[in-house]
Amino acid sequence: MRVHLIDPSGDVIPYDHALAGALARRGLDVELVTSRFVHGPPPVPLGYTVSESFYRLATRLGERAPRRRRAVKLAEHVPDMLRYRRRAAAADVRHFQWLPIERIDAHLLPAERPRVLTMHNVIRREAVDLRLARRMDAVIVHTRHGAELLGDADNVHVIPHGAFEHLTQLEEERPLPAELAEVKRPVVLYFGVVRPYKGVDVLVEAFQQVEDAELWVVGRPLGLSMERLRRLAPPGRVRFVERYVPDAELPALFRRANVVALPHRNVDVSGVLSAGLAFGKAMVMSDVGGFRELVDDHGAGLLVPPGDSDALAAAIGGLLADPEERLRLEERARAAAAGPYSWDRIAEQTTAVYERVLA
Repeated sequence: MRVHLIDPSGDVIPYDHALAGALARRGLDVELVTSRFVHGPPPVPLGYTVSESFYRLATRLGERAPRRRRAVKLAEHVPDMLRYRRRAAAADVRHFQWLPIERIDAHLLPAERPRVLTMHNVIRREAVDLRLARRMDAVIVHTRHGAELLGDADNVHVIPHGAFEHLTQLEEERPLPAELAEVKRPVVLYFGVVRPYKGVDVLVEAFQQVEDAELWVVGRPLGLSMERLRRLAPPGRVRFVERYVPDAELPALFRRANVVALPHRNVDVSGVLSAGLAFGKAMVMSDVGGFRELVDDHGAGLLVPPGDSDALAAAIGGLLADPEERLRLEERARAAAAGPYSWDRIAEQTTAVYERVLA
């Protein structure tokens, strides 16, 4: 079976590569159709091919001039989608991961069937996205809650977002920066792009009540005032690493963290959660979306009400003071990563969806 995984902007590039590799291990002929990743080296493809056929002009700009890059991408988008349509017949299954301009993309889909779409964050979807979903032969979501939001339609399939186990097996792991390596106190880690809906401000405020520990906020800010976060931060106990962190630097951060915090106000799934599972970390997370399902089904984490800094502080402080509870949560996380959240299991379920729509 020949499969195209299409992610024009590389919006979920770690997921793309993990899924492509797992499908290839099952014997599928997989091609990832995407664009050049401008923020650093992408994962090395193992058993599948990569075509960087989208946004060839825009990605030459790299990380420079982001506004200009977005404008060039917009100009390239329709021609690139039409170019893909002309070669879509080479695949048996066309599996779209993310479509950047869905109001337009709904009219640019290739005529060949079957077509599959993964909706990575159903909670943030609009009506236009649902119309796009109805043009697909199958829709994959990562949580039961996501399926409910889509009306539990017959063509909707729940397949979890896998644990990013490849991050634990990198050929190169860079050590912590010197200023972080010197820290002796327990560490709570927030990792990922700093966006308003991720509740980083709630976490920083909560840390005013967490004693004898440090909070590391690691990720480039997007749409959130870092000055406000610094004003909220208790002096000397919160460090900000305001940049994109490549994969080679990620393992040292997760291995060092005593607790990983996911204080989101609203979310369906999170790639950071997938990294936390892979590294077997004790996690405190908001009681929202797929976080709730992970804890209900597998006990891999503690839940707190979203936006409640007092509850978040109490949960973090309690975990830091209770090594046996941390160990229990770490064991649950590793078991989930090795079982239902393993990529081999996910590839098996995804292949079953392909076979169903082909039939």
